[in-house]
Amino acid sequence: MSAAIRVRFAPSPTGMFHVGGARSALFNWALARQAHGRFVLRIEDTDAERNRPEWAEGIISALAAIGISRDDPAFEGPYFQSHSTGLHREASLRLFAEGRAYYCDCTREDLVRRTGSQQRGYDGYCRDRGLRYEPGRALRFRTPDTGSTIVDDVVRGRTEFPNNAIEDFVVARGDGTPVFVLANAVDDMREGITHVVRGEEHLSNTPKQQLLWEAFSAAPPVWAHLPVIVNERRQKLSKRRDKVGLEDYLADGYLPGALVNYLMLLGWGPRDGVEIRPYNELEALFRLGDVSKASAFFDARKLAAFNGEYIRALRVDEFIGACQRWLVPPYAPWAPAQFDASVFQAVAELAQTRLTVLSEITKYVDWLFLEQPPQDEASWAKAMKPGAEDILASVRKSWADADWTAETLRSGLEAAAAEHGLKLGKAQEPVRVAVSGRTIGLPLFESVELLGRERTVARIDAAVAKLTAPGQEAQVPTP
Repeated sequence: MSAAIRVRFAPSPTGMFHVGGARSALFNWALARQAHGRFVLRIEDTDAERNRPEWAEGIISALAAIGISRDDPAFEGPYFQSHSTGLHREASLRLFAEGRAYYCDCTREDLVRRTGSQQRGYDGYCRDRGLRYEPGRALRFRTPDTGSTIVDDVVRGRTEFPNNAIEDFVVARGDGTPVFVLANAVDDMREGITHVVRGEEHLSNTPKQQLLWEAFSAAPPVWAHLPVIVNERRQKLSKRRDKVGLEDYLADGYLPGALVNYLMLLGWGPRDGVEIRPYNELEALFRLGDVSKASAFFDARKLAAFNGEYIRALRVDEFIGACQRWLVPPYAPWAPAQFDASVFQAVAELAQTRLTVLSEITKYVDWLFLEQPPQDEASWAKAMKPGAEDILASVRKSWADADWTAETLRSGLEAAAAEHGLKLGKAQEPVRVAVSGRTIGLPLFESVELLGRERTVARIDAAVAKLTAPGQEAQVPTP
């Protein structure tokens, strides 16, 4: 691969950063860095009605979050397409002057009237009318009548597009502003782009862009169209239906490294089959020719599993630092004064092994900092079966004067379980719900040791009182 390789990532700032865009950016980044080339960021911001400056900043921030940083020597830009509109207009006028394009004043209604079809493409009616520019007249590229446009795609293979099936497409609107297909090609040529690696949805534009490159006597770039990303129903990921914003995943507590690792595997995989590995290894192994044609399934469960592996690989101090966002309001349900950093530090290693996303940390530790445990009715109904109050009473008696260590607390609960003919796990359920509010959580004895005797006993007493209150029996389901 040439050291002069120049790839580009050209998003539009019209919303949150799509995970599909992030995948394309990462593939381009890997190609550029492998060849000691350049990754060009171009913000295609010519749609004034939909673009917002904050979205452009969001793109730059999101790229930085996944390791594509402006501080890296491979990074170039950002360039803003809106700054090059003059060059785009010059290109359109050149096409007209050289007879490669012509002005057209046809409306959709005119075309339907002539062809009798709502679906048929443009029929070339204005090709030889010799129209000059006037407001309202679009500029159309004169597509060759014969032959074919051959697109050699690294991923899709060789595709032939008969020229007589490509309509004379618009390159400039009636107000003179160039459309995407022209602006995109002109910018790629001006920026010296050698490889265009983008989503499969752009494949239909490619023969038109290749014709434009050839019209300007430029050699087209290497094309590579990446497979579409689909959800579990095999539907293309949609922001109206699916969770697609990279920012949303980061906000939910997915680690950037895990996201990068997973996104790199959407449509490609290392030949040795080892999937969970650091980015520098993925970059070294990446080969554009190994990208699959088949749709790439965005498996949210697999991503969560990846993230859990990355969380467990953190040092404890790194894990504590990564959790900080979710330990303060508005994410945390406790007041700042209720939070005890030393308690969290003591329990962090226990929690780290259980999380798949960092945002889950709140529900694992909230009961340690709240005055009362959370009220989870499903957990209460599952654990507080008839006889639960007797187990709680026995545990309370055992724990009331015991040495307050995890080992002693476990021994006391084991004795209470034996007294009632139960296994430890079964006897543990009502105790866990009484003190933590939930059936699932941290290792019970180590965390109860941190909760302290006074608060633990008070919560057990409260649970017994609730179970023995008049009318409570009717609310507790039978086994």
